[in-house]
Amino acid sequence: MAEKSHTDRTLKTIACFVITVSDTRDETTDTSGALVKRLLEEGGHTVADYEIVKDEPEDIRALIARALAQSGVDAVLLNGGTGIAPRDGTFEVVSGMLDKRIDGFGELFRSLSYEDIGSAAMLSRAVAGTAGSRVVASMPGSRGAVELAMTKLLVPQLGHMVAQVRGL
Repeated sequence: MAEKSHTDRTLKTIACFVITVSDTRDETTDTSGALVKRLLEEGGHTVADYEIVKDEPEDIRALIARALAQSGVDAVLLNGGTGIAPRDGTFEVVSGMLDKRIDGFGELFRSLSYEDIGSAAMLSRAVAGTAGSRVVASMPGSRGAVELAMTKLLVPQLGHMVAQVRGL
């Protein structure tokens, strides 16, 4: 029996919990979170839930844990807090909650970002991996970074990533 093709092992619709990490944004000013949600829906995926959280490590950790425990959530997508400024703590929180890292996500994100913004791309601490049977990805909070991460990396691969982590 032939091995299943890559597309045979891809789930068509992924339910995502979207989290924006920001000390300043609210639902009316969170254009990056809105972009994540729109690009997910345009890609055939669904938004299971959406929240904004302050860049406080314990608050971020608690919200991710709640998202991972929520029935029907396949992936948790975060934007914001991935830089090196003193308040940027998303990377440490997300990294500490992952069972397995998907290093290629951050590597590809920074490589593609370099084409757009040059050497400043090295300051991004975009990271992705698995937590149990779910995918977690954290990207920078700028609209350009969100568009790049979502259109070039996440939306095209979410279905396959979730299928893989579930052993399908």
